[in-house]
Amino acid sequence: MGTSHHYCRLQFLPKINLGATNIRFRNTSTALARLLISITSSQHNPTTITSSRRQKSVRSRSYSSDHQKETQTMEHVVVDGSEVVVKDPQSLRHKISSIRLAGPEKLQVIADFDATLTKYWIDGRRGQSSHGLLRQGSPEYDEKRQKLYEYYHPLEFDPTIPLDQKAKLMEEWWGKSHALLVEGGLTYDAIKKSVTNSTIAFREGVVELFKFLEEKDVPVLVFSAGLADIIEEVFRQKLHRSFKNVRVVSNQMIFDQNGQLVSFKGKTIHVLNKNEHALDMAALVHDRIDNVNGLNEDNSFVKKRTNVLLLGDHIGDLGMSDGLKYETRISVGFLNDNVENSLESYQKAFDVVYLNDTSMQGVVKLASQLCQT
Repeated sequence: MGTSHHYCRLQFLPKINLGATNIRFRNTSTALARLLISITSSQHNPTTITSSRRQKSVRSRSYSSDHQKETQTMEHVVVDGSEVVVKDPQSLRHKISSIRLAGPEKLQVIADFDATLTKYWIDGRRGQSSHGLLRQGSPEYDEKRQKLYEYYHPLEFDPTIPLDQKAKLMEEWWGKSHALLVEGGLTYDAIKKSVTNSTIAFREGVVELFKFLEEKDVPVLVFSAGLADIIEEVFRQKLHRSFKNVRVVSNQMIFDQNGQLVSFKGKTIHVLNKNEHALDMAALVHDRIDNVNGLNEDNSFVKKRTNVLLLGDHIGDLGMSDGLKYETRISVGFLNDNVENSLESYQKAFDVVYLNDTSMQGVVKLASQLCQT
């Protein structure tokens, strides 16, 4: 109850190109300096950034948690548009060093799709998810799927339902939804039209991140309990390219020669089993509809990559690495909304927490740091 937790909170402002300036981080490792995460070795000795263009001092702020009645110190640093929280700088520093020493050939990136790779807010309104954007072309079947959502979605977050029972309910929900898509005659043209008319967009920096990881030959597994074909279409329409290292682990559709959905491939992936146990479902993002199954390469090479950079927007996304015997994992959480109520649990669960629907630029810098040789 009386334990004091020390973590740093960093606010990045635009128009400061730290890579081009002479920066000194007092009591901070060079590794974290390059990563643009400034941390202190003692809460009584605050870190200061010195730049030839601008000078900012870390501001420490203490507050008491009503829940635990403990004092926590938050420290701010100004750079690049993102607000970041790191609770255990020493642990993060150690993980960065371990992954960097092992080399890029031991690293893989695991990322959730909705509200992690994509923006939470778009032009002041809530962006759509890959699940929510689909319009089947039949109001009757769209309404039926909406009714399923209204029934099962509260059960997904009901804390009184045992996990094994909840998994069965999720399997039931997904099965019924998929059956409605087949029964309602979903076509690939309807998917393309749905994506075109959707309010969904990638975070700034996602393309830069994927390009960098592709150059370093680091695989990216994009996990989703939604529909792989929709996610792939979002990639095509919003990014206008594919990446040879990016694989989507999600529910894959099978279409007939007329582009109409006839079935789903393999086992169902839902919110409670989207992890590396489902890796046999992974397929490279392909460019053409006639290549509906993607490239079925052996996924065993991913199992040999025992260092993980995990990106998610829910604490449950930490389970995406289940099934992988990893040596070192750095987890990055995107806390897009409801910061006041959720920050405490997020900063305990994730190594790094980005606040308020920020860009992916901080993760780009982190990936660059991890791949330094």
